[in-house]
Amino acid sequence: MSGERPPAGGAGKDPEPSGVDLARVALRAAREAARARGDAAQQKKQARRGGLRSGARGDRRDPMALGAAINRLLTERGWEAPAAVGGVMGRWPEIVGEDVAKHCEPERYDEDERVLVVRCDSTAWATNLRLLAPTLVARLNDDLGHGTVRLIKVVGPSGPARRYGPLRAPGSTGPGDTYG
Repeated sequence: MSGERPPAGGAGKDPEPSGVDLARVALRAAREAARARGDAAQQKKQARRGGLRSGARGDRRDPMALGAAINRLLTERGWEAPAAVGGVMGRWPEIVGEDVAKHCEPERYDEDERVLVVRCDSTAWATNLRLLAPTLVARLNDDLGHGTVRLIKVVGPSGPARRYGPLRAPGSTGPGDTYG
């Protein structure tokens, strides 16, 4: 053959690691263990300090949790009531019921007037919601806090834009009689 020596102890086995190889394996294991201890110690230290900080003492530049940051922004800007009403708009079917929610949807909230504008898809549903409005105001105020919604303004469906032109009779209301 070409001068190669067969491995000692059989043809299919790898040789056992010798001194240098054992030292490398031991060093690698020790480094990984030290790194794991260091990460754990760093995490414990940060938890003890109250999280990450930008300097020696906590100040406004320190990172904060997303929920805390959003709550702080809402409080600073005075957006608590509009945010709460926005949450109600997302839960509209739960508050008014599935039947009413299919035909009426909240459109906007005026914070200064504390008025919730609701648009209905037919005049019949608009009339029905006008009759239910005091009950809905009470239900919304129970959910949001007293006085958040003072009035529900119900708006009927909007018809097509009125076109004025040579084929219109002066004073004609056109299809507007059907809508609203």
